[in-house]
Amino acid sequence: MLYNTLGKTGLKVSRLGFGTMRLPTKGSNDKIMENEASEMLTYGIENGINLIDTAYPYHSSTLEGSGNSEIFLGEFLKENSYRDDVLISTKSPSWAIEKNEDFEYYLDKQLKKLQTDFIDIYLLHSLTVPDWLKVNELGVLDFLDDCLSSGVVKHVGFSSHIEVDYLIEILDEYPKWEVVLTQMNYLDEYYQSGTMGLDYLKEVNVGSMIMEPLRGGRLVQNIPQQVNDLWNQADVKRTPVEWALQYLWNRDDVDCVLSGMTSLEQVKENVKLASTEDTINEHDSELIREVARTYRTFLGNNCTRCGYCMPCPQGVDIINCLTEYNIAHMLNDPKASAMQYFTLIDDDSRADSCIQCMECIPFCTQMLDIPEELVKVHEYFGSEFDHF
Repeated sequence: MLYNTLGKTGLKVSRLGFGTMRLPTKGSNDKIMENEASEMLTYGIENGINLIDTAYPYHSSTLEGSGNSEIFLGEFLKENSYRDDVLISTKSPSWAIEKNEDFEYYLDKQLKKLQTDFIDIYLLHSLTVPDWLKVNELGVLDFLDDCLSSGVVKHVGFSSHIEVDYLIEILDEYPKWEVVLTQMNYLDEYYQSGTMGLDYLKEVNVGSMIMEPLRGGRLVQNIPQQVNDLWNQADVKRTPVEWALQYLWNRDDVDCVLSGMTSLEQVKENVKLASTEDTINEHDSELIREVARTYRTFLGNNCTRCGYCMPCPQGVDIINCLTEYNIAHMLNDPKASAMQYFTLIDDDSRADSCIQCMECIPFCTQMLDIPEELVKVHEYFGSEFDHF
């Protein structure tokens, strides 16, 4: 296994982290197949993975409930005496915080679920701008100060699906941030905080952890023939998983890539890749860019996210509504994008809040009929998300 230093934490972390959001289940999302999951974690740890990432809601029956991932992980680490061999990264459910006392309430609950006296890396989970403003007003920074002083948390940070300007704003507000978890893969260089966010993390020496390296598996499943034809032109032949992971590991601003693995075979394959140096040459780097461009030809419309249509007088988040719609078309995976659509966009900012006032139409640089496109978005995703 190869290791990197996780920013200013000074921690040596395996460049492959074990994400526990997609452990194998049977029947429903909250029913973890414990024998299979234990075998996967054991193999990963015995072969060098030393960072395991979980969160309060992972493997729950709803998107925001208390999940079984932390419970399973706590029992697994205790039964196998692995606690001293790994770093635990988990997350405070920012959306659930309504008063100052909630910070301590959820942390205590997570410590009990994980059966540990301390958490190595504690992140504010999936910060949106409204959630950040809320928790900041409720005193989250004082809470994090207390956690660090007491030793119950060793390092603090946040995970986010926000634009780079907001990422930088949050980073600049608290000098004790040490880790940020952001989404990145070769399709997402300009999505959310993207490469500019990673550049800034490196500049301020904040450790970078990456989620969705395979775009929820979409970069390795049902690959269009046009993409396969491009991969076949490579100087070095790689599997789709190799292309996605090595793209990230070849970046000097990526410290740890989290993979939400669902089978022992996936763990074995990813551990092997994470233990092998593989430098991507310029020809193959250009090939990756061409693959990304090819995927984008499958978009649902030609929105370029220029932002001239914003702000909408009704508060519709036009850009992100169209973005998630386009990604769903590009990767042929409505359910994965629906999860983003319903969790990252507020209820009153979704496509169905459009009243067809038409004020946005003159500002669209791509001459889209934006209200008509928002109707398509609403018809595509519906009014509710029943992922589980």
